[in-house]
Amino acid sequence: MNIIPMVAEAAGITGNLHIGLAALGAALGVGIIGMKASEAVGRNPGAATQILVQAILSTAFAEGIVFFAIFLTK
Repeated sequence: MNIIPMVAEAAGITGNLHIGLAALGAALGVGIIGMKASEAVGRNPGAATQILVQAILSTAFAEGIVFFAIFLTK
């Protein structure tokens, strides 16, 4: 029984695992951002433009975490 293939397989699984967890976290973050942005617009419709800008920026930053996870793996 050779340990090297088992270590290589474990490394591959671990690499995929952290990308999946980053994607899950980003998806939850984007959902919460959307929920809170729509709640804020419902409370103050006059600030819809400012809220939209902040929501778009926050969503982009949350999704950027996934790209960091992908590129740091390769």
